[in-house]
Amino acid sequence: MARKKKVLQETARKLIAFTTPRSFVAEQFRTLRTNINFSSPDAEVHTLVITSAAPSEGKSTTAANLAVVFAQEGKKVLIVDGDMRKPTTHYTFRMGNTIGLSSVLTRQNTIDEVIRPTAVEHLDLMTCGPIPPNPAELLASRSMTTLIDQLKNRYDLIIFDAPPVLSVTDGQILANKCEGTILVVSSGNTEKDMAVKAKEAIESSNSRLIGAVLNNFALPKDNYYYQYYGTKE
Repeated sequence: MARKKKVLQETARKLIAFTTPRSFVAEQFRTLRTNINFSSPDAEVHTLVITSAAPSEGKSTTAANLAVVFAQEGKKVLIVDGDMRKPTTHYTFRMGNTIGLSSVLTRQNTIDEVIRPTAVEHLDLMTCGPIPPNPAELLASRSMTTLIDQLKNRYDLIIFDAPPVLSVTDGQILANKCEGTILVVSSGNTEKDMAVKAKEAIESSNSRLIGAVLNNFALPKDNYYYQYYGTKE
């Protein structure tokens, strides 16, 4: 019973934009949504990659919550776990991972078989599926390009949770196939030179770096913004 309670608490913490929409953190994700919308006034972004320089910087949590706030806006959103080395979205959304992205790319399952609705209205999920021995090759394949084109006909926005760009080439490959990329940087953890190298890696992939997210930043409690939003929930 204690373990189940801990799992529910962790899920609530990760999907704070859904579980506590009036919180300060949820408001920051809505601000990020607004900034993304303003970044492309003439052409709407339909495919977005969320990545980081190194592991454990919060890119998966950012991807999940960003998907939630876009869905809350009324858009039809799909989040795809493109991290086929250390997938986590099935844990966040409490779903199985027996089939998913890798299953489609290897022609084991169809798109309709692997896409599942979440508890969030307008938000669907495609998990990673079985971890393949050749993630980079699958992501770089023509099948991946075809899949993205098919998904763009079904959804207003597709968000890819990608591996860290400095760890493997997968993140760069995904960025190359999508219209925009968000780099997540962990305050106090990400070294400056690593952040710069990650930025350069994204730009070298010919993807448009829309911006960066500063994660784990501690806002002083005497800040007026914290007082306005932080004391409610």
